[in-house]
Amino acid sequence: MVDYENFDAIVIGAGHAGSEAGLALARLGHKTLVLSINLDAVGFLACNPSIGGSAKGHLVCEMDALGGQMGRTADQTMLQIKMLNVGKGPAVHSLRAQVDKVKYHELTKKVMEEQDNLYLKQGEAKEILVENNKIVGVVTASDEKFYCKSVVVCTGVYLKARIITGEYIQETGPNGFKQASYLSQSLQKLGFELRRFKTGTPPRIDARSIDFQKLDIQYGDDDIQPFSVLTKNKLPNIRPCYLVYTNDQAHKVIMDNITRAPLYNGSINGVGARYCPSIEDKVMRFQDKERHQLFLEPESASTNEWYLQGFGTSLPVDVQRKTVQAMKGLENAFIMRDGYAIEYDCIDSTKLLPTLESKDIENLFFAGQINGTSGYEEAGAQGLLAGINCAMKLQNREPLVLKRSESYIGVLIDDLVTKGTNEPYRMMTSRAEFRLQLRQDNCDLRLTEYGHKVGLVGKEQYDLYLNKLSKLNKAKELLKTIVKPDNKINEFLNSVGETPIVTGVMVENLIKRANVDIFNLNEVLHIFDEFSHNVLSEVNVEVKYEGYLRRQLIQINEQNKAENQKLDANLDYMNIDGLRIEARQKLNKIKPLTIGQASRISGVNPADISVLLIYLKKIGK
Repeated sequence: MVDYENFDAIVIGAGHAGSEAGLALARLGHKTLVLSINLDAVGFLACNPSIGGSAKGHLVCEMDALGGQMGRTADQTMLQIKMLNVGKGPAVHSLRAQVDKVKYHELTKKVMEEQDNLYLKQGEAKEILVENNKIVGVVTASDEKFYCKSVVVCTGVYLKARIITGEYIQETGPNGFKQASYLSQSLQKLGFELRRFKTGTPPRIDARSIDFQKLDIQYGDDDIQPFSVLTKNKLPNIRPCYLVYTNDQAHKVIMDNITRAPLYNGSINGVGARYCPSIEDKVMRFQDKERHQLFLEPESASTNEWYLQGFGTSLPVDVQRKTVQAMKGLENAFIMRDGYAIEYDCIDSTKLLPTLESKDIENLFFAGQINGTSGYEEAGAQGLLAGINCAMKLQNREPLVLKRSESYIGVLIDDLVTKGTNEPYRMMTSRAEFRLQLRQDNCDLRLTEYGHKVGLVGKEQYDLYLNKLSKLNKAKELLKTIVKPDNKINEFLNSVGETPIVTGVMVENLIKRANVDIFNLNEVLHIFDEFSHNVLSEVNVEVKYEGYLRRQLIQINEQNKAENQKLDANLDYMNIDGLRIEARQKLNKIKPLTIGQASRISGVNPADISVLLIYLKKIGK
């Protein structure tokens, strides 16, 4: 019989952060209650019907390497997949998939319902119970009490949520789900200062009203790697997407009605994401641009709704309609769901440890948009790490804190807890100093050992990892093979614009040539025929970028020296002579755990770090 009131952990929220946190805890053997304000909102794609994208695809593959769920679910519910940025270097290649919005929710809910140790319940968390600065339970809006040892808060955009469409304002959550009305007050009582952020979503258009013949079609990629290493089937490209462009007429409609735009007339108080502006913001800020590119994306194979990517807006419904219908192919567009902006409460993420646990309340963790991020992938990554670290705390084991040099997840969490954010944070490749090391193709090589160590990566996934390592080593040995000059190899070199060889040359040195890679060379030599595309791609990158990778490894080693110099979490920086006042205040606020983290705090400069190092040497640490 289930003990209905006592749990090891309670996860508040079942979106992308909550589902990852709940699954991680349950899979690691902990009796876990996941509270969702509405079970129809479990794993719900409230905004765009896609997973991945620039840098976000890296996060999904990293989650998979650690034993997370998002990549597996995306692979199984896919409508189309593409590799972005293929015209650029391998550091920024990123998978992006259009997924079936309905099936994604259904599969996420099914996986959670069938997971041992996990109990999914519809209910709104009203209060987090704390005694002696330690978690003891959660009270719901219907006054049910659940007792637990730890809590993970994953409330997304639901806290005091407010939907804004022109003059029409609703106190509600996304997509018509109710808001979380009570938990904000509980968090404030616990000492958390709340801030107000904003995000938004575009209108959804009835497919029957779109003239697709007038639009440029966009197909997915064939024979492409999946998000998850456990996916065996070839990924389908069931539905195409389409390009749409704004024009002078559409811009004029917006400009003529800009005083009615909540973003410009003061109706919106929350801070929006700089890197995801609304269409009215784009038109106002870039008045020299004749048009803006948009994408029409299918929401699901079971609905006529199409998502107008890039047209996020809070304009009044009549202005939305006129603007949309001013564009080619959308002259008769029927809007099924209007676009809207949504405001919500979130916390200051610098109040958290690198484990995502509160600095002030033991066993209270936070993940997702409550920490000031935007995006499903950023939320899922935090949820997975919060769930893992919550489990590690329950088991009295070492936490999992990923370095910036090891993963995009490490960059994401370090940015949040060290620098904080004054706007919805979005992961981008430019945020990672060592992005050539943190490629999407080597996520499994970087992180599978961690996932196996904590217990989330099972035998099948770990064996795949070991097999890939073995294949990589074997392929690298073949790089030393000497290729002797003959007509076959020299004809190939001539055909790609390279100088023929006159003496024996190692395969590795041939691949380093500008117009040669491991793939076209193998069509001539056939010495790599036994290896998969992924293995060969990894080897090719390591050969081509050997010098850059070696240079980054030197930088990483230097950074790791600073990361290995620990700081006392209780150190009072106000008492350290020589530190500037700003540095003392910032260091006391963040309470960094290492010299490396201290050096990344805004307002702390290299001279302050030198003073800090001298102080540590003086006291013998």
